[in-house]
Amino acid sequence: MSKLNAPLFSFGASGKLANALVYFGWKGLDVVRSYVVPANPKSAKQLTQRGYLTTVVARIHADEKDVGQPMTAADRSAYALLGSLKPTPRTWFNTMCKNAIDQMVAGDGWTNWVWGATTPASGQVTLRLSYNWASGDPIASGKIYYGISKTNLSSSIAATVAEITAGKVVSGLTNGTKYYFQFRPLLPAAYVNCNSGIYSDIPTA
Repeated sequence: MSKLNAPLFSFGASGKLANALVYFGWKGLDVVRSYVVPANPKSAKQLTQRGYLTTVVARIHADEKDVGQPMTAADRSAYALLGSLKPTPRTWFNTMCKNAIDQMVAGDGWTNWVWGATTPASGQVTLRLSYNWASGDPIASGKIYYGISKTNLSSSIAATVAEITAGKVVSGLTNGTKYYFQFRPLLPAAYVNCNSGIYSDIPTA
């Protein structure tokens, strides 16, 4: 892909040229690349992978419209923050899709963590989090990992799903310091690695 200056003697050229080149805008740049007709293989593995994606996308849309426990702006931000830690940063949507598909490929359980919220108080933050659906047995418990860096959640406390759905208090925090929180399931074992996004808040006096 090549960057152009005034392509085809115009600014912002777009479209294909003789089935050979394609001109388009990309991240504020005018660029050109070879015209390629993408392959559309329909092997069993390809169809299975596409089925995974169809399933998780439908689940995300259902969570966004859920009446009781809808996906919140905080959930999107939390998954976006989790995605920012990857070698190739990704959007909140892509992060949720990748997490779920990885679980399905491994034959493990999966869910999307939604309805997230944090409530700060003096020396503590309450994390509320839940899920609307799970692919296997109900998720029972796990741990809330937390710390002052999104890349180093070095402390943890145990929490049942019932506790974090109601709101689990993380105490012993320093007022005025920003903390990051992530719930990681432990039971059933099939949900290990089906982690939530990373939430943040600042305890205040």
